[in-house]
Amino acid sequence: MSTYKEISELAPVEIATKLNENREKLLQLRLRKQTGQVEKTSELRSLRKDVARLETAKTAKNKKAAA
Repeated sequence: MSTYKEISELAPVEIATKLNENREKLLQLRLRKQTGQVEKTSELRSLRKDVARLETAKTAKNKKAAA
């Protein structure tokens, strides 16, 4: 994922799926970082930002559906 615009165009089910995938990747990356196996630590930051973008899009879609 890259931009919020791309994420906001996804269906709520796709957003939830991507969110679960990114959280799993983030968990695995954190574990690898603890053991010193991560070379590009910037991946952690980008994954955290992607998770935040997905959460924001999910919340916006939920509010829009409730209205």
